[in-house]
Amino acid sequence: MLDDLTVGDVERIATLARLALTDEEKALYARQLTRILEYARLVGELDTREVPPTSSVLDETPLERPDTVRPSLEREAALANAPDAASGLFRVPRMLGEA
Repeated sequence: MLDDLTVGDVERIATLARLALTDEEKALYARQLTRILEYARLVGELDTREVPPTSSVLDETPLERPDTVRPSLEREAALANAPDAASGLFRVPRMLGEA
């Protein structure tokens, strides 16, 4: 049996994640995390020696659709509701560097 996580454990985790939690949330998360870790421990005890390794739970690899040209919006219709369109392009605020 896994030792229960304490409110102090949750406080340390919350500090690392930069989360502000109420006392009620800390108590709730301590209980929930304890149950999650206990379940993970139980899953880790399963004998999987006869289970082949896999990268997907699906039996088939999903098929990709062919890359074909299809009709789409005209440029004017796409830009019709844009708050700031210029020269047929969407204008967005600069995020990096200087203007």
